Amino acid sequence: LAGISSEVRHLAGKAKEGKLAPADMIGGTFTISNLGMFGVKQFAAIVNPPQAAILAVGSARKEVVKKPDGSGYEEVMVMSATLSCDHRVVDGADGASWLGAFKGFMEDPVTM
Repeated sequence: LAGISSEVRHLAGKAKEGKLAPADMIGGTFTISNLGMFGVKQFAAIVNPPQAAILAVGSARKEVVKKPDGSGYEEVMVMSATLSCDHRVVDGADGASWLGAFKGFMEDPVTM
């Protein structure tokens, strides 16, 4: 994870400086697109071939929901995430399973 984090920081720095080259973007299999930081609630991202999938991450926001025990309502933080898969590479059921696991990790990060 430390190596991935270091590489992400390096590439993000190049991107911010406008120095990201096509060679810096090859070999990927999965993309995360975060428009949530711009206040976008939800969106669908398009897979960049030859990658297998892209996760579109929307903004974190407060919403009022019914309590699990039905005793009333409470304010909670929610976030939208949409997974787009290239079905020539990833079966939709596998994508749905992955998204379910991602949801579980986001709701309870200790389980990672």
